[in-house]
Amino acid sequence: MKTYSPKPDHIERRWYVLDASEQVLGRLASEAAHILRGKHKPIYAPHMDVGDHVIIVNAAKVVLTGGKETKKVAWRHSGHPGGITGTLYEDLLAKKPAFAVEKAVRGMLPKNRLGRAMFKKLHVVPGPEHRHQAQKPTDWTMGMRPAWEGLPTPAPRPANGEKPADEKKPATARSDAKMQPRTRKSPARKTPASRKPAATAATRKTTATRKTTATRKTTATKKSTAAKKTTAKKPTTRAKAKKET
Repeated sequence: MKTYSPKPDHIERRWYVLDASEQVLGRLASEAAHILRGKHKPIYAPHMDVGDHVIIVNAAKVVLTGGKETKKVAWRHSGHPGGITGTLYEDLLAKKPAFAVEKAVRGMLPKNRLGRAMFKKLHVVPGPEHRHQAQKPTDWTMGMRPAWEGLPTPAPRPANGEKPADEKKPATARSDAKMQPRTRKSPARKTPASRKPAATAATRKTTATRKTTATRKTTATKKSTAAKKTTAKKPTTRAKAKKET
């Protein structure tokens, strides 16, 4: 089975509307980031933007739990030394409710160019009215997972399960050999007929005679050479008499 990778042709952008009235800010932001990243689709890939557009209405009616209105601070720095400023969320929700929601959603997206592209699909309005009626958005409830029919349809196959003619590969001798089951070859046993015939009496006699003749020759040559050496070394009596005179 091949690993599926989403193609640009397979991505279908949809539009959804989230109502933020009486919704917790963190849960609303996580749901919006879920849709923007496309994690509700079976073709989701972390390296691609396969998400949909999100419209958040009634951002001014979002709530915080645990008394965070007076505890949580939104910090901002101008980039200059001593240029840090902090704003309580109580004041931020009263003055800029759309910015508070956008800030929460932005923190849940990737911090790179992919996250910046996803953030452009977010549209937040403080009231109930928005200007994207032409896109025909559908309502989104918290925890909703819509059915998705955007997967690429595979090529039809015959009912018997065989591959089409264009997909069949020509059979080769090598492939046919691979398809055959391997059998372990057992070593062939030697039969009595395959053994060497035993030496006969005649052959034994001939080899024995050859050995004896060879030994006789070697002994005779050794004796002759030894006699020659002794005769050459011992001086004769005539030579001794001449020397004495």
